[in-house]
Amino acid sequence: MFHFLKLIFKNEIFRQLCNWMVIISKRTLTEYVKEHPLAVESINRWYETVRKANWNSFAAVKSDFNSVDAVGNDRYVFNLKGNEYRLIVLMLLSTRTVFILWFGSHKEYDNLNKTVGAKNVQHKK
Repeated sequence: MFHFLKLIFKNEIFRQLCNWMVIISKRTLTEYVKEHPLAVESINRWYETVRKANWNSFAAVKSDFNSVDAVGNDRYVFNLKGNEYRLIVLMLLSTRTVFILWFGSHKEYDNLNKTVGAKNVQHKK
C-alpha cells in the first residue's frame, strides 16, 4: 500500500491537482454575472487565475492580485474591472478552498460594508 501511495504522489499531474485552489462554486459566479454582465471578462479572468493558483499565504494571494484586501474572519475582498466591482470570498488557505460569498458593484459593496461589514458576509442570495 505504501509503495502505491508513493507512486501516486510522485505523479506530477496529481501533485499539480492537489496544489490547485478549489472554488465553491462557479455556478454562484455565473449567477452574479447575470446581474452584472459587464463584469463577465473580469470574473472569468479572476476564476482562471485562482483555479490555477497555489496559494498558502496572503503574500502569495497578493502576488497575483495586488488589490486584494484581507478584511478579517478569513474574508478577502478582490477589486475587479478597475475597481468597478468587488468580490468577497471566504478563503481557507490551509485547505486551498475559496467560497464565493458576494459579488457586486463598488457602490453596492460600500452599502454592504456600512451595514454588515465585509468580514461578516455570509452569502448574498
